[in-house]
Amino acid sequence: MKQLALIIALSLAPFTALAGAPEITEVRAVKEGMGWRFFVTMAHKDTGWDHYASGWEVVDANGTVLGTRELASPHMSNEPLTRSLGHIMLPDGTREVFVRAFCSVGKKSAEPTRVKISYYD
Repeated sequence: MKQLALIIALSLAPFTALAGAPEITEVRAVKEGMGWRFFVTMAHKDTGWDHYASGWEVVDANGTVLGTRELASPHMSNEPLTRSLGHIMLPDGTREVFVRAFCSVGKKSAEPTRVKISYYD
């Protein structure tokens, strides 16, 4: 029985490795009342519950997390995936923030995505 479990685990390992880190393909920030709503589109080769894109976060230039959007399940047939998060309060004078995605095995997007904040759109 242990041998069978080991064989199954080793045979699935390459597929889990193929998924890699999530990639952010688009971000849109919209002023909404006193806060902001961020629409984030991300791509990831979800392999199932063992490895899937599990969320994203908005951070300021100092790395302070301003908001986190968690995804509770894999989305293998719905990629790329766009989700939003509202009521994010930005410090006065903020001109840019960064969005970074993460997955269920702890991988983060290679580079945070820079988002310019426009108060006049």
